[in-house]
Amino acid sequence: MRLEKCWFCSSTIYPGHGIQFVRNDAKIFRFCRSKCHKNFKMKRNPRKVKWTKAYRRLHGKDMTQDSTFEFERKRNRPERYDRNVTENTLKAIKKIDKVRVAREARHHAMRMKGKKAIEQRAAAKELEQSIHMVKAPIALQQEPSLTLPKIKVKVSQSQAEDNMEE
Repeated sequence: MRLEKCWFCSSTIYPGHGIQFVRNDAKIFRFCRSKCHKNFKMKRNPRKVKWTKAYRRLHGKDMTQDSTFEFERKRNRPERYDRNVTENTLKAIKKIDKVRVAREARHHAMRMKGKKAIEQRAAAKELEQSIHMVKAPIALQQEPSLTLPKIKVKVSQSQAEDNMEE
């Protein structure tokens, strides 16, 4: 069973699926679905379309430089069957899979490192801006500790007159 990669989004195409486009110079383009085919016909660049693998790799969302990806490459050279080599290869595949999973987890942790602090700051800001929705105005009047402290600003007489004229 031959599994191909979509030219546009790099997803796997299984036999009997997808669309194949052959250009005049005999270059073959395979697409996993009509969405990719239409984007190709509209001459869109996969590196600028956010849902493609190319975009995710280019913008640091996915891992790109990893030695474990080399084992996934397609090889067109037939190899002579050897039982020992096959056995060692199957053992190595399991080890490589563990390494890849660990590296992906580390990559994900690095990407999400500062996200929690940013979310907390955003939540605090939103709460500060809409405290009146959380507490009733009467409760805020009765207990001033629930409101944010008022900052007194001195305004000179000339500034106040200028604001009045406007």
